Amino acid sequence: MKDTFDGVRRRFGERLSRFLTREHHTHDVSAPIDAQALMACLRPGDVLLVDGQSRISVAIKYLTQSTWSHAALFIGADRRAGDASERAGCFVEADLRDGVRLVGVEAFAGLHCRVCRPVGLSAREIESVISHALARLGHRYDLKNVIDLARYLVPTPPVPMRWRRRMLALGSGDPTRAICSTLIAQAFQSVRYPILPIVARHPSKDPMCPGCVDEIFHVRHHSLFAPRDFDVSPYFEVVKPSLAAGFDPYALVWYEGGDAQPR
Repeated sequence: MKDTFDGVRRRFGERLSRFLTREHHTHDVSAPIDAQALMACLRPGDVLLVDGQSRISVAIKYLTQSTWSHAALFIGADRRAGDASERAGCFVEADLRDGVRLVGVEAFAGLHCRVCRPVGLSAREIESVISHALARLGHRYDLKNVIDLARYLVPTPPVPMRWRRRMLALGSGDPTRAICSTLIAQAFQSVRYPILPIVARHPSKDPMCPGCVDEIFHVRHHSLFAPRDFDVSPYFEVVKPSLAAGFDPYALVWYEGGDAQPR
């Protein structure tokens, strides 16, 4: 009986996940990425934030009060996976339906994106971050947790601000159930790189500096991270492909026929 009930819940969860991840058109004033310029500026370990257009993306953006609904980790364009079907994939992401997977830059075509780059990590540490994420390929969210999925049926739920972030934590904490920001946060925490740590300030114990303050960093639980945290983090550099390519404002050709009318 339990197996039958779990099967019914899983089938319902699969239908619900298809509904939530279905793309729908939304008006956006931001320009979509130029794939060639994006790939030219990326480095392994960069976090790509995406302004998604699915139903669940609308809910995530509302709950986090942010433009960004999804995050992916760039692992390098020249990396070769063992499976031929994965060789074009240069980003690791956690998808609600397909779980942790590799995708190419074409997965983000037509979407507004932002690149966030960790600073000061060695090549070995970057490789550790990437390896941590790659080791979770194939991990999937358990779609029989339909109550967790159903919370996204209302894209703008009347939830107090202080509770919104906790609504993003899907599942029961099983390490094989991953969402995008949780996956990437765990990867960086594996090398003790800060994203948005909790900082506690205590009077210094140094007798030679009675007015000094020591800052103690506490790790925030990975399930509470959202895509926007990589954008607002003081420890990630925002990289814009158009500027990295050598932007020249004097090379622009402006229309002289008057102001463009809004559509």
